[in-house]
Amino acid sequence: MTGRGASMSDHLSSLLARLQQAADPELARQMAAYMKNRFVFFGIKKPEREVLTKEFIKSSRQIPVSDLLAMVYKLYDQAERECHYIAISLLERNYGRFTYKDFQMMYPLIDREAWWDSVDALRKPMSLWVKEQRQYLDEVMHRLLAADSFWQRRVAITLQLLWKEQTDTAWLERAILQNRHDEEFFIQKAIGWALRDYSKTNPDW
Repeated sequence: MTGRGASMSDHLSSLLARLQQAADPELARQMAAYMKNRFVFFGIKKPEREVLTKEFIKSSRQIPVSDLLAMVYKLYDQAERECHYIAISLLERNYGRFTYKDFQMMYPLIDREAWWDSVDALRKPMSLWVKEQRQYLDEVMHRLLAADSFWQRRVAITLQLLWKEQTDTAWLERAILQNRHDEEFFIQKAIGWALRDYSKTNPDW
């Protein structure tokens, strides 16, 4: 994965072919049922998927960020849920190379094929990037909390998970109070998750 243009497409086509070859229809049915049949699957469990994509993910560090993000979006265009997981793995492997403009390309992905598994996985590279680029914390939190999408607000509430002493409690409080009356299950779970996580660092708070 060192070229541009057609080369990028070739690598993606090769990856999809390997995934198709490893597909397990029975396991795919089980995985789809677990996810309430919201998505179709190849039927490849995470350990096997990581083996199949190890070199693909590793070599992604060699390509320009613009090509990387294009590939992420193309993976999200695929029907199979494993492709969305691989896209997020690419982001997690490469977030350290992102400018703020690049980072903003992750916002639309939150609501693409959104369910707890993809949203919470995508939250991780977003959280890691903001933790390293704290000057953008206010702007990111403002944008996420202003969203109509409860998935984006869930990311705002949980963005600082595992930040421990580096947690900005003013933003954590604002995120929780703004959403505490929202009866959406995934919002209430996010609030509990954020409080439980930070209580390990500062139980009095």
